[in-house]
Amino acid sequence: MIKRKIEEKLLKALGFFPVVGIIGPRQVGKTTLAKELQKSVSKESIYIDMENPRDIVKLEDPNLFFEKNKDKCIFLDEIQLMPELFSLLRSMVDLRRIPGRFVLLGSASPVLIRKSSETLAGRIAYMELTGFNLTELFGEATEKLWFRGGFPDAYLAPDNVLWKQWIENFIHTYIERDLPMLGLLVSARVLRSFWTMIAHSNGTVLNYSNLSRSLELSTATIKKYLDFLENAFLIRQLAPYFPNVKKRLVKSPKIYIRDTGILHSLLNIENEDELTGHPIKGSSWEGFVVEQVLQLSGNDYQPFFYRSHQGAECDLVLLKSGKPVFAIEIKYSSAPKLTKGNNEAFKDIGARYNFVVTPDTDDYQISNNIRVCSLRIFLEKYIIT
Repeated sequence: MIKRKIEEKLLKALGFFPVVGIIGPRQVGKTTLAKELQKSVSKESIYIDMENPRDIVKLEDPNLFFEKNKDKCIFLDEIQLMPELFSLLRSMVDLRRIPGRFVLLGSASPVLIRKSSETLAGRIAYMELTGFNLTELFGEATEKLWFRGGFPDAYLAPDNVLWKQWIENFIHTYIERDLPMLGLLVSARVLRSFWTMIAHSNGTVLNYSNLSRSLELSTATIKKYLDFLENAFLIRQLAPYFPNVKKRLVKSPKIYIRDTGILHSLLNIENEDELTGHPIKGSSWEGFVVEQVLQLSGNDYQPFFYRSHQGAECDLVLLKSGKPVFAIEIKYSSAPKLTKGNNEAFKDIGARYNFVVTPDTDDYQISNNIRVCSLRIFLEKYIIT
């Protein structure tokens, strides 16, 4: 059992909010985490799995069930399968508003977010469970997590053959069952092609027209699919940074597949040696660092990338209260060299801290306002507070 950093935050939230929601993609470890939380909550708890027929029977009269167990913490897994419960949960909370009454677990979906935000506003705290973060894996190699991705079963597979088999099954199941069940009604062939094209575009600025022509879909449909996959925590769209806020809303974002294990499988990369020689290596490492940093920074910062028409560019900019705090250039090199465009970007952005993040280097300063360090050092020394 690898202890997840989110566990302490969840326990703290359960001591204040009547309802806590744990959301994230399937197979990321929500159920395992819930079982650990059950051992730590301060009162008796009950676990209900909405995919288990024996548990569903218990909720034939949910009002009676909740009333009988009003002094217990009730865990409801895969809550999006019974969205009609949300209004009842609200009334239960309003009748007896005490901390830690319900823990809701769900694969992210627009339905889940919309239903709960409408009915449980002010009563629920949402927290996203992501794949493993490097800071949770003490003594483990950065390269293994980068190659295999952060899904627990994929990362912990005995070898790369079983890793590949698990990832392929995951992708197939998501395409054939999970995404349609969550509301994305697209043929499996189109969805697989769409996901693979995103993989080939990983770390680049989105070109809606290219995707539209290749898949013979309208630009509006492409944007709809992208937003759905983002809400399902499968991709990330990173907006460009401009001092003028209005410009951020109209410029195209960068796109990343959030889990690099899925990215590598979609591109048929089967081991670390193949990744090292693959053209996607640089953008894969960039996306991995972006994801690792944003897993820890959470809602504390607003993330962007920076690129100017004059060639200045920076991979990740973190803002707080509208002001740039971190400007981060990501390099897959043990001896990184900054380009003129990188230096211009740091100057344009004017962040409080400028970093170059690499796979494995010491922490040192290369100029008056720019530091170089490894990803692990950056996460543990500068992001975790």
